[in-house]
Amino acid sequence: MREVLAQAAFQLFLERGFERTTVDDIVARAGVGRRSFFRYFPSKEDAVFPDHERCLAEMTEFLAAADDGDPVGAVSDAARIVLRMYAANPEFSVQRYRLTREVPGLRTYELSVVRRYEQTLAGHLRSRFGADGDGALRAEVIAASVVAAHNNGLRLWLRSGGEGDPEVAVDHALALVREVWGRPDVPAAPAAPAAPAAPEASGVPAASLAVSGGGDGDGEVVVMVARKGTPMWRVVQQIESAVGEN
Repeated sequence: MREVLAQAAFQLFLERGFERTTVDDIVARAGVGRRSFFRYFPSKEDAVFPDHERCLAEMTEFLAAADDGDPVGAVSDAARIVLRMYAANPEFSVQRYRLTREVPGLRTYELSVVRRYEQTLAGHLRSRFGADGDGALRAEVIAASVVAAHNNGLRLWLRSGGEGDPEVAVDHALALVREVWGRPDVPAAPAAPAAPAAPEASGVPAASLAVSGGGDGDGEVVVMVARKGTPMWRVVQQIESAVGEN
């Protein structure tokens, strides 16, 4: 029934548009009552992503049984569970990707789903690195890196219309994450004390920006680099300037 409802909902979203489709329309197409719909899906948005709950449960189970010796490898392999879910039905995945790009509410919902995956990965890493201090920070950063790498490769495949093997790009991106974070920690040498310098004294601007295309092709990413001690007004000024120009 869950699959029947999801299929009916998605067909209507493609035919009429997401906003113009009601729950009553969906249950009429599926031939069931409203109660049946809400038994499986709390909202219309949930019907667009019917497979993520199962995938999240599978990821959690996988991590619980993972080898403690390679936590970065474990979370990278866990991310591939999500990839296989998308690759199992390329046509649906591509259509959902296009629909999500058109409906702001679905994009917001998708971000919340991605965040749940990230939190699951980070929770596993905290259990290995520690839940305090640098252990917690390392867990959050690695989890975010794995999710970003996975999504970068996945979206390349989705934007291509589902052509080719999605694992190629995702494996390449995750390999970069493992190369950086899979190495043993090396204590940093203590920095030599230095006298305070004026923001522009070294030739490095007090605040600078880099603007590049967004990972999903739908916008741009603004990266701010500021010297320590840069006045907040200067940082805000640079961001406003970049946003206004782009």
